[in-house]
Amino acid sequence: MTRNTAEYWTNSHPTWNADHPLICCHITQETHDVKSFFFKPEKFASFQFLPGQFITLELSINGEIIHRSYTVSSSPARPHTISITVKRQPNGIVSNWLHDHLKVGDQLAVLPIAGDFSCSLQVSSHTATQYLFLSGGSGITPLMSMSRSFHDLAENTDIVFIHSARTPQDIIFRKELDLIAFNQPNFRTAFICEKADAAWTQTTNSFGGYLNIDLLKQMAPDFLQREIFTCGPSQYMAAVRNMFKIADFNMAHYHEESFNFAEMSAQLEETAEISLPVINGTGFSVELTKSGATISCAADQFVLNAAHKAGYRLPSACSKGLCGTCKSKLISGTVDMKHNGGIRPREIEQGMFLPCCSKPLSNLVIER
Repeated sequence: MTRNTAEYWTNSHPTWNADHPLICCHITQETHDVKSFFFKPEKFASFQFLPGQFITLELSINGEIIHRSYTVSSSPARPHTISITVKRQPNGIVSNWLHDHLKVGDQLAVLPIAGDFSCSLQVSSHTATQYLFLSGGSGITPLMSMSRSFHDLAENTDIVFIHSARTPQDIIFRKELDLIAFNQPNFRTAFICEKADAAWTQTTNSFGGYLNIDLLKQMAPDFLQREIFTCGPSQYMAAVRNMFKIADFNMAHYHEESFNFAEMSAQLEETAEISLPVINGTGFSVELTKSGATISCAADQFVLNAAHKAGYRLPSACSKGLCGTCKSKLISGTVDMKHNGGIRPREIEQGMFLPCCSKPLSNLVIER
């Protein structure tokens, strides 16, 4: 055991805060286009978060500061490291940079862990004894964090975990899910692949095609009595949501990740033409110094929505004041900002704000 490793067990550790950077300490190739990146604090500290929450990286790529959010895939019951699991996106600036350039030993700045998609939050008003986890593609990460948490805490909770992927080779965490199912009799898995040969579908808990109500009844016949958590591409979640509404499921017990980070990232990284609209209505003016645009924003309108409506795409992801992706410098003017942890107090003191959750109180000048 090295001196550094021993120090984890011999010292008491403060809680990590985002003022201190993280060090990449391990990288795992999960599938041909998915990697998990593990981080530890620069100084000895422990992470505190809820399974299903996300973290926002602050990266310098080609001379530009880019913020990108990823769900934490590790368990909070293992507090000395944290991991994200990233699928390489076609033409994705951040995902490709992480896959191609991030190395063990590299240091990254991050924002605080945040998010409200967690089995530890949604069921606080009523104890759930049975869960149904549904994921598609890289949407598996928050549900994997929840599953790992139950496993690490030796809670043999009744969970059915159904994951959908394109091919059997694209299934993320298959071996670990099988291990959890082996260790916990009440943890059951099933895998559905869009493209799968007959031999694969004859193996245990393996199905071809797409998730539908008939398949669901085979895998979880008591799904109407379960607390359901869903994450995946928007089309997948829309199909799942519609399936449960048709089945007359009580949607008060249905929870989904309200935005998909990978999908949002891919959209944000597309090249968009920026128009230069003029003020043509009531409200306040918002000058964007870098683009030369001046747009109009109503008093009851979020600055980000006004910019998007005018044809100018500010970087954004959550639109809830959670992730900090849209963080911008407010050169002049005042706003009413109601954020959810996506910006630090010292950044507000330095004149930064989040356009996604800010409404103008005067004319604004923004460094964008």
